[in-house]
Amino acid sequence: MSPDAARPHMRAEVAASWERSAAAGVEVGQGDAPITLETPDLRGRREAHPLARVFPLLDDVLGREVRDCGAVMALADAEGTLLWVCGTPETLRQAERIGFVEGSNWDERLVGTNAPGLALATGREALVTREEHFRSAVRSWSCAATPIHDPLTSRLLGVLDVTGGDALVVPQTMAMVRAAARLAEAELARQAPPPPAPSDARTTGVRLLLELLGHDEALVTVDDGRARLSRIRLSRRHSEIVALLAATPGGLTGDELAVLLYEEDGGTSTLRAELNRLRGLLGDELLASRPYRLTAPVTGDWLAVEAQLAAGDLRAAMQGYGGPVLPRSTAPGIVALRERLAASVRQALLRSGTPELMSAWTRSGWGRDDYEMWLAQRSAVPATSPMRALVEGQLARLDAELG
Repeated sequence: MSPDAARPHMRAEVAASWERSAAAGVEVGQGDAPITLETPDLRGRREAHPLARVFPLLDDVLGREVRDCGAVMALADAEGTLLWVCGTPETLRQAERIGFVEGSNWDERLVGTNAPGLALATGREALVTREEHFRSAVRSWSCAATPIHDPLTSRLLGVLDVTGGDALVVPQTMAMVRAAARLAEAELARQAPPPPAPSDARTTGVRLLLELLGHDEALVTVDDGRARLSRIRLSRRHSEIVALLAATPGGLTGDELAVLLYEEDGGTSTLRAELNRLRGLLGDELLASRPYRLTAPVTGDWLAVEAQLAAGDLRAAMQGYGGPVLPRSTAPGIVALRERLAASVRQALLRSGTPELMSAWTRSGWGRDDYEMWLAQRSAVPATSPMRALVEGQLARLDAELG
């Protein structure tokens, strides 16, 4: 990491972004952002993008305010390419000097820490002020950004950003950007075609989305097939049951489920009681018996990671890997599921030789003491990289701790 990174009071999320930027090979003195879409391609990308339907609304509710305060409003796609950049002619000329123009890409792996790139990397709103930018050329600017998602599928569509001077560094800026993004999502939902009317209650197209990675208690989103979503946080035991049933679409007998659920024999009557309570939470129609199974199609964060690994898309898999499956569970079936996925991700990382992806693992709570990964990262990082000192320091720490 650059010596500049040692300045006091750097926020943890910014420090992590600096590490990702350095690991990706971005240099502090690097110039303009790369242009990844030339004008003819840019025009076609904008016309085909879902955010084109709400850009006029965003320009009306946010763009005018931004122009009045000498800033620019930008709308990027999910890859970090700026599709629209709006502002006064003078402000646009100033932004052009740092390459903040339509068609440029502001993924932090290409241009270092910035609000649109940080929002894409973390999936959360981001504020990056002057000296928090990784590249020195951008440090006279501040920016605030938030993701925009498809309201029906939750798919990331892009990022809304406001970039300007010191006047932006107030809480009202992020509130304004956040409100505009939510307004855009509401408008996208309003424009969506209505789902076809079901023929009966059992053909409504109900779907379950399970989030298990990094969560001690599963988050379950029930989509009723009519664009209405309900969200439930399950107890740890119910989380384990749902995860095991989701991992076995054909279903499990009571005895099979008990073996995967309990560390010791017994618990059959307790399991029946737990299943009855779970059925009360999910609904009779979603949890069947003989064998026990989930009756709705299931999507899950760990399933997405498995699919991305199978497809060879390690970058997407690492972005989706929010931590081990139900990390505190000791249920034998969950332990096996957790270890299998973690081992698959880890081996893919070791084979990849990609420093920034390895860095994402070693920065995490579950990977910070992974000696073999630190060694692989040292081999992959050039001797001249500012990341080399960090990697060597962590290996020295582990050598001391491990004796």
